[in-house]
Amino acid sequence: MATLIRSKISNKLSNAATTVTNKSQAKVSGLFARMGFQAATDEEALGFAACDDLDYDHRQGLQMDILKTDEVGGEGGGDLGEQGNIEGDSRYQRDGTGPPPSSSKDGGMCAELGGLDKPRITAWEAGWNVTNAIQGMFVLGLPYAILHGGYLGLFLIIFAAVVCCYTGKILIACLYEENEDGELVRVRDSYVDIANACCAPRFPLLGGYVVNVAQIIELVMTCILYVVVSGNLMYNSFPNLPVSQKSWSIIATAALLPCAFLKNLKAVSKFSLLCTLAHFVINILVIAYCLSRARDWAWDKVKFYIDVKKFPISIGIIVFSYTSQIFLPSLEGNMQKPSEFHCMMNWTHIAACILKGLFALVAYLTWADETKEVITDNLPSTIRAVVNLFLVAKALLSYPLPFFAAVEVLEKSLFQDGGRAIFPDCYGGDGRLKAWGLSLRCGLVVFTLLMAIYVPHFALLMGLTGSLTGAGLCFLLPSLFHLKLLWRKLLWHQVFFDVAIFVIGGICSISGFIHSMEGLIEAYKYNIQD
Repeated sequence: MATLIRSKISNKLSNAATTVTNKSQAKVSGLFARMGFQAATDEEALGFAACDDLDYDHRQGLQMDILKTDEVGGEGGGDLGEQGNIEGDSRYQRDGTGPPPSSSKDGGMCAELGGLDKPRITAWEAGWNVTNAIQGMFVLGLPYAILHGGYLGLFLIIFAAVVCCYTGKILIACLYEENEDGELVRVRDSYVDIANACCAPRFPLLGGYVVNVAQIIELVMTCILYVVVSGNLMYNSFPNLPVSQKSWSIIATAALLPCAFLKNLKAVSKFSLLCTLAHFVINILVIAYCLSRARDWAWDKVKFYIDVKKFPISIGIIVFSYTSQIFLPSLEGNMQKPSEFHCMMNWTHIAACILKGLFALVAYLTWADETKEVITDNLPSTIRAVVNLFLVAKALLSYPLPFFAAVEVLEKSLFQDGGRAIFPDCYGGDGRLKAWGLSLRCGLVVFTLLMAIYVPHFALLMGLTGSLTGAGLCFLLPSLFHLKLLWRKLLWHQVFFDVAIFVIGGICSISGFIHSMEGLIEAYKYNIQD
């Protein structure tokens, strides 16, 4: 009996000590996470909490087994059970070789966070994601860039591919630091982590705010462009109907209102592959039609001089078509072999450069000075309606992706940022979205509609976005962060490349922004239609 009492007291003390240790470790981990050594997402935090619960249940089960063994086996059995408990608990805590986890949902989450069953993507799958980002609908505006840039526009398509590939690589390099053994260790997880590390210790959160604002602007502008292009395509597909482009935009937005109820993108992601394949088919149809008119190609219209006023807008269009830096840190972190990231970036950008250059040149040679902002508007009416309907479907199915990403950034920064949140949480205790939170989402959808109605100019909006946020996220910030974090380890030619990209990117960004704003003001002032 005395042995049983000692065993119970010992188990309670051991359990209390373990609980205190776990809480201390959690506080230290949280402190390091805030310092930038480990950025844990909300999903990971929930997973760690689930792991703690499972670990607690596991120890309680072991203690019950010990008590039962003590009652049945007597004193010797109690000693043996106590030793088994300590040894098993130690293995479970340190190296995960203890009893198998539960088959429940929480157990699956715990195993995933442990890296045992977490799905990883191959280099080909990562390349497919990058291709989706840089080969989207916005290549439809590239022939318009050739209209104002000529051969220099073609050179810029190649130059932008080279620069964006390089800045994507140096952005990933900023995620790593060398440990004491000289090995590269991933100490950051996102673009925001890199920005915060560059601004530390004086302004540890300033960089993250800047990147978040740039991301929100780019994502919302992308949503606006989808609404603009939907209204534009429908209006040009059915010009005989008594429906204006603004009315078509309102109809498209009405179909997009259910996006406000999205909690995840599982339903939408099923259509992403189909949309991408449809887009490639549309590109092939456009190129096939252009090739059928190869005898009439206007080579003499491709000029070596540029339109000084319109060419900076073309720069923004080209840069915007290559923006993928926002997704690269997460993409590289989920690759099976991160060492293949550089190779993946090379072949994806080479392929994008070739396809974009051929598409833009062939389309411009076919219509020359008649090239419109959205190239499908130049197609004959018999083909245009079919192609445009596919493009509208793709635009409407693509809208939820940037919309949901923008909503997540806004909710996490303004409503769910712990004690630093400006507004109360927009989710209830049961995880349901509150009424005013739903109203804010609907308000964002309506905002994209209002922008599309009052600024229905696809190329000018695309150039403005590319000059403002595209150049910043793809050119300026990666080169600046690379110089800041890895200055002592860079070779002279790397410093030269970074400085040159920052200077050229800054000039192009400022000039493109100014001329895009001038174009929008002129179009609004004189009521110029696309």
